[in-house]
Amino acid sequence: MQRPTIDDFREIRRGLPVGAALLFVAALAFPMWRISVDAVQYPSTTLRVSLYAYPHLTGDFIEMARLNHYVGFYFPDPVLVEPNFPVEENAIDVPEWSLGPVAFIGVSLLSVFVAVAPTVDKLKRGLKYQFGGTVLVFTVMLADIQYRLWEAGHTLDPGAPVMGVAGFTPPLWGQYQVANITSVSRFGLGAYMAATAVGLLAVSYYYRDQAATFDELPARIRNGLTGLPDAVRDRDDDTDDEEDAPHHPTTTAAEPDQPETHS
Repeated sequence: MQRPTIDDFREIRRGLPVGAALLFVAALAFPMWRISVDAVQYPSTTLRVSLYAYPHLTGDFIEMARLNHYVGFYFPDPVLVEPNFPVEENAIDVPEWSLGPVAFIGVSLLSVFVAVAPTVDKLKRGLKYQFGGTVLVFTVMLADIQYRLWEAGHTLDPGAPVMGVAGFTPPLWGQYQVANITSVSRFGLGAYMAATAVGLLAVSYYYRDQAATFDELPARIRNGLTGLPDAVRDRDDDTDDEEDAPHHPTTTAAEPDQPETHS
């Protein structure tokens, strides 16, 4: 079976999937999500915790766990592996957290597999399924994370010291307040690396029908930006022509009745 040569990877449609594969794997070494918390219990500091794609936390997670205990909100239990933080008995089970690296390594290997496709037809078909499948995987992951956040915020420990706290849903991105605790959620570097990798797959899919190389990419981008005003102008001219065109009625007026004649 014929395999692509080193020179073939100078093409955008083959080289970018390899770059995306490296980014997907490298993203596992960096936080996917960051949370900062301000509370009256810690008047002189802001607690910060970073969460990874696998059951691992860094930062002030011990202090934040103590703070969350007041309202009965706990870090989830990954079930399948032992995390580096203590798991509360009433924490919700989130076994898919343990499978995060499987998803990242899976899309990475698939990117490499597509990049070494032996024929152009197989490469083009692989790029289509790879891009669509990767978008689907990460969309499902984000939806699952948001659902688990909703579940954790609506299954508060009834025995918590602060009673009567209404259920809440921490957002993936944004600020929220529970009792006297103000939290801010942001994506971490790992999430941005994964998003960049998906963007590289989108570009490679866009160039799937062209043997364009990386050397040609700056000129293609420049030409595309230069031609954009002309395309907009042409579209506006077409619209003006349609508006200035004479109007032809689509119905015919009925002829007036002729007077009857009698012989």
